[in-house]
Amino acid sequence: MSDITITECRTFPEHFAFFALPRRLYRNDPNWVPPLLFELWQVLYPRYNALLRLGPHAHLLARRNGRVVGRLGVGIDENLNARKNRREGYLTLFEAENDYAIAQALFDAGEKWLAERGMTAWTGPQSPSNGDDYRGLLVKGFDSPPVLMNSYNPPYYQEFFERYGFVKQFDRLAFRIDLSQGEPERFARLAETVQERYGFHVDQVDLRRIHEEFADVKVICDNSWPEEWPDMIPPTMEEIQAEADRLLPLAESDLVHIARSDEGKPIGFSVTLPDYNQVLRKMKGRLLPFGWLIFLRERKKIDAGRIFILMVDKEWHRKGVSAALYHANYQAALRRGWKWGEGGTVHEFNRKMVADAEGAGGKLYKIYRIYRKELAPA
Repeated sequence: MSDITITECRTFPEHFAFFALPRRLYRNDPNWVPPLLFELWQVLYPRYNALLRLGPHAHLLARRNGRVVGRLGVGIDENLNARKNRREGYLTLFEAENDYAIAQALFDAGEKWLAERGMTAWTGPQSPSNGDDYRGLLVKGFDSPPVLMNSYNPPYYQEFFERYGFVKQFDRLAFRIDLSQGEPERFARLAETVQERYGFHVDQVDLRRIHEEFADVKVICDNSWPEEWPDMIPPTMEEIQAEADRLLPLAESDLVHIARSDEGKPIGFSVTLPDYNQVLRKMKGRLLPFGWLIFLRERKKIDAGRIFILMVDKEWHRKGVSAALYHANYQAALRRGWKWGEGGTVHEFNRKMVADAEGAGGKLYKIYRIYRKELAPA
């Protein structure tokens, strides 16, 4: 490894090299989807990224003979650590050429950086924005492109992580739902029956008034968040607003739903997004000079979507709220002529949501793994 050097990004050219690396690594991979350049650029700066405001962070570059050959983001979510009473760091945005020495050098540097700040373990890959995007290392499902905001990586990354000593903490599961035969009749009947029986209803959200809905979304998050989730806690209002601002340009009113009791209490919500990855692949990550024209032309051809978020108040579990939300998404997808959809990603230990996804007709087709490793004291 003596010919590999690790440096922390501090200048514009270094940050540019950080986010440009995947374009070279994946240039011959037909399943890789280049993210929008301006979106990835924003992920690297605290001004635009709420996660980076929650604690110290660093973006590391690996070079061999002056050539960039790998990258790694590391950081500390002090809010999460305080809530969970622990001292753990996270890793994100890992990429490297197919040479374990590069990964080892990056992981060594990441461990050193975190240990010097008193951390005792680290986990990842985590979302670079503390959202539901790009969490986990793809370990199953390399035969198709990822849907919007899901991870993609070559199979050899798994060997790099496990060879270094990372162990599986848990998996996040993605389910493919075939829409070609329409919605199962029994599922539609169930969704209608439970709403009448338990006294609730599902409405579309008017995106023009989305900021007025934030208070209800916060209530649902607080009342539905499982305490046992090791890597996530209920978002603050600032984080909800930041995530909404990021998703709003991609959202469509008929795909965002909120469930309320007949007395008006917010009890569940879901956000489904069209699979804009189908368009981004053709845009090659660029809006200019002609990417926006491709976007306007090709967005009408999108034939799939992802149920990005689905949460239900714990007091309303086993009352069919998630089934009613799935039903609303089914109907919206069928009106759009979609051929399939993705439910995910779902923590493997969230057995209720796994059962809901399977009950909606989902078949497990991709797995994203979160790893954990103890750190040696600095």
